[in-house]
Amino acid sequence: VMILFGPPGAGKGSQAPKIVDVLGIPQLSTGDMLRAAVAAGTDVGKQAQGVMASGGLVSDELVVSIIRERITELDCRGGFILDGFPRTVEQAKMLDEMLQASGDAVTLVLALEVPDEVLTERICGRWVHKASGRSYHVSFARPKSLQDGQAPSAETMLDDETSEPLMQRADDTEEALKTRLSAYHEQTVPILAHYEPSGAVKRVDANKAPAEVWAAIESSLPTAVAK
Repeated sequence: VMILFGPPGAGKGSQAPKIVDVLGIPQLSTGDMLRAAVAAGTDVGKQAQGVMASGGLVSDELVVSIIRERITELDCRGGFILDGFPRTVEQAKMLDEMLQASGDAVTLVLALEVPDEVLTERICGRWVHKASGRSYHVSFARPKSLQDGQAPSAETMLDDETSEPLMQRADDTEEALKTRLSAYHEQTVPILAHYEPSGAVKRVDANKAPAEVWAAIESSLPTAVAK
């Protein structure tokens, strides 16, 4: 059982599918599992739907129940990758207890590490074309419309194919990112300390070219295959 860790902008989204390919085990995102459980109308799905419909936050117990239900499916027999959970030490302990009941345990916590200032540049430079999902970056993948010396704005950031204005996601602004990063450091980083004694934690410097990051990830993986 593997947990994929990293702050927003660390590159989890682009590296996760490769890990899935190499290990042949599914990547489970709590958001996707919640939506699937609601759509399938399972007991936990119905409970979650009730909470979400009233605008409440789904409890840790409910999320763990949804994970417990999902991992009984055949594709999880050889293990699975958790993404976006646990986010707190409390959740990690609940996850450990739940896994212990079926004789499983977290065997690899892969932590992608990137300095905050690099994440700020990566994330706050992102602009997207809403209709197609095409993504651009003021430094690394500029649209043709942005000329040297111009400040990025809805007038200068246009989609290459449609020339429609690009937009920045609300949580990609510097203020929103500060909040997300401080929550990550306060709540999520202690989880690494929780798993450190078992030797499960592998840290990867993700402030490198994607190919180098992947090489480092790949060299951390073999222990997970044995599960």
